[in-house]
Amino acid sequence: MSWLGKMIGGTIGFALGGPLGAIAGAAFGHTFVDKKEQVYLSSRPGTDTLSSNEEAQLVFFTAAFSMLAKISKADGNITEHEISAVETFMRRDLQLDMNSQQTAINIFRQAVDSNESFDAFAIQFYSVFRTQPNIIELMMDVLLRVSAADGKISNEEEVILLSATRIFNYSNSDYARLKSKYVRQTNKYYAVLKCDEASSNEEIKKQYRKLVTEYHPDKIEAKGLPEEFIKFANDKFKEIQEAYENVKKERGI
Repeated sequence: MSWLGKMIGGTIGFALGGPLGAIAGAAFGHTFVDKKEQVYLSSRPGTDTLSSNEEAQLVFFTAAFSMLAKISKADGNITEHEISAVETFMRRDLQLDMNSQQTAINIFRQAVDSNESFDAFAIQFYSVFRTQPNIIELMMDVLLRVSAADGKISNEEEVILLSATRIFNYSNSDYARLKSKYVRQTNKYYAVLKCDEASSNEEIKKQYRKLVTEYHPDKIEAKGLPEEFIKFANDKFKEIQEAYENVKKERGI
């Protein structure tokens, strides 16, 4: 991630403000300057700036591990299962290298002890990704995965998850379907396809075509996300294909 070196070296001309900026600044060990100083700083020798894509990547990265920290701590105790789920997200889904993993851990630790709320992080995240529903879905997916890592979703975690759905304008039906991947409610393959077992074959085919278009690797890559996040989205693409194959087999389509 090209922006990571800029963060670690403290050579950036500006970065995000707000609650995520405070967390990132503490995690990287230096203070980010306000955007209004961009013009002044960008004219100084040796001072770099973040592109709009790099800034969006920084928001995703910081928000993901900040929100995961808050939801892990929601019931007062961060369990080994939750830690393991976060580590899996870092290593398997995002395939972060060691430097990036350590940065993610620093962000997580800063957010755990921060006075900022989950909602504050979620609102800033949504302000950047509100027009990208597939990114919203990926974030909801990992929040649910970590919440359910110990075999259940506590009442405190559920409150935060429902708050996320309101902030992200994520529908209750989509939330219920996604949740069923981790807490048994309906067939998980239908949940992945955002359908239910009462849906017709044509409805399922239509929804499948819509999802594979949204999560096609070429389309995700065009959004300017870093390689690690593209891998995460590609896994979602494969999950959609697997779900459709299982539903087809079950229905004899």
